[in-house]
Amino acid sequence: QVQLVESGGGLVQAGGSLRLSCVVSGRTFSTYAMGWFRQAPGHLRDFVAAITRSGTSTSDSDSVKGRCTVSRDNAKNTVYLQMNSLKPGDTAVYYCAGRGGGLPYSNVNRQSAYDQWGRGTQVTASA
Repeated sequence: QVQLVESGGGLVQAGGSLRLSCVVSGRTFSTYAMGWFRQAPGHLRDFVAAITRSGTSTSDSDSVKGRCTVSRDNAKNTVYLQMNSLKPGDTAVYYCAGRGGGLPYSNVNRQSAYDQWGRGTQVTASA
């Protein structure tokens, strides 16, 4: 059974940076499209960023434009989310999600497209 485990969350002052990691168990990580989503208290889960199995990345332009970078290391079965210039509005639980076999680029921002999810890691940016 595939497992996704996030780490790297924590408390940071506004303007600071964090790098989240998500390790995927199993030997087929290179075939996975990976996404990052977040859920703030009282809000729905929103798309943050994603990277296809071929390495094409994208992020939600409205919420994190220019402040985050998603990358992957297939040798380590890991996907990363580097977040800079954090704002209090970035406070949320961050989840990684995966889909074996990849996804069309047009679908990487859709939660329903992913079939594997981690349990999340809390990110808190204080004012």
